[in-house]
Amino acid sequence: MIYLDSAATSFLKPASVRYAVSEAMWTMSSPGRGGYESAMLAADTLLDCRLALADLFCVRDPARVVFTSSATHGLNIAIRSLVEPGDKVVISGYEHNAVWRPLHGLGADIRVARSPLFRPEDMVRTFRELLPGAKAAVCTQVSNVFGYILPVERIAEMCREQGVPLIVDASQSAGSVGLDFESLGCAFAAMPGHKGLLGPQGTGVLLCRDEDVTPLFYGGTGSQSQEAVMPEFLPDRLEPGTHNVPGVAGMLAGVKWLQQRTCHAVLDHERELLGAFCERLSGADGVYLFQADDPKNQAGVVSVRLDGMDCEDVAARLAERGFAVRAGLHCAPLAHETAGTLSSGTVRFSFSPFNTGREALTAAEALLALA
Repeated sequence: MIYLDSAATSFLKPASVRYAVSEAMWTMSSPGRGGYESAMLAADTLLDCRLALADLFCVRDPARVVFTSSATHGLNIAIRSLVEPGDKVVISGYEHNAVWRPLHGLGADIRVARSPLFRPEDMVRTFRELLPGAKAAVCTQVSNVFGYILPVERIAEMCREQGVPLIVDASQSAGSVGLDFESLGCAFAAMPGHKGLLGPQGTGVLLCRDEDVTPLFYGGTGSQSQEAVMPEFLPDRLEPGTHNVPGVAGMLAGVKWLQQRTCHAVLDHERELLGAFCERLSGADGVYLFQADDPKNQAGVVSVRLDGMDCEDVAARLAERGFAVRAGLHCAPLAHETAGTLSSGTVRFSFSPFNTGREALTAAEALLALA
């Protein structure tokens, strides 16, 4: 199988990740629940992972690095901490359902800043027009459908000027596109552990600017157990229950792998693969590529349509030939509506640090054969 669906999950991972998960299951128990060796080893692993993540994303206080079960979990915490029913919230036109549905469920007044694909100036202008009077804003750093790198830094600057707290969805960018949390000045940044951070499924991270956050879950933390309320301090306030220690151990191994290679090198590699893939398909009859004119506006994700073929059928035929890709709306109907592909969907190819140039070209040849 040639796996080209890393935008869904990083099925291809460093061997150290698998080893770390297995080792944790044999050697670690529950952190914060005892002073014996296996409990202390688990606590040390959680602290090491917080420190590594704080270093990777430029977070001054590692206590503001909160472990979640997914990016969706973190986004729900962030949204419920900032938004109440009826509040005006500005979001980009490329948001995932992990943003749109929680806001809709809260009864927020959602204003969508729509702008054409790979046109950051238009995106900035639209956000500027909609931000006045907003209670919060949400912006994905990279579109999970098209790989479009949104102008998050400029949007964050506008939000700071107008006193609007910003939530950044780094689901598709963490581990490749850089994120400096302190410089960005956003209120929250959420990400999964199982995509660009190369950890296992069931892991995630929420970066918090302040401790004034609303817990999504309530329960035991191992601290202030005599109180009926959740602790006021982070990370305990947002981490009730037993931690996913094997998952965190695996995520730590993935982050260490990234630190050794750097996110910049990962992005360069994925862009090189994307460039080779698109160059082979460029100009082919019946093939439509959603590719940025300026490579700086796109990460290692690209969507494709074939004339006269249903995208799900294309993905199924590719699967028969040994290619793993994703087709449809990718849990992001807003992105497809903004780009004009809501009725058709797209076939998405997403590259990883472990894909090769030969795999990218082989996938392009398979598409040409179908077209």
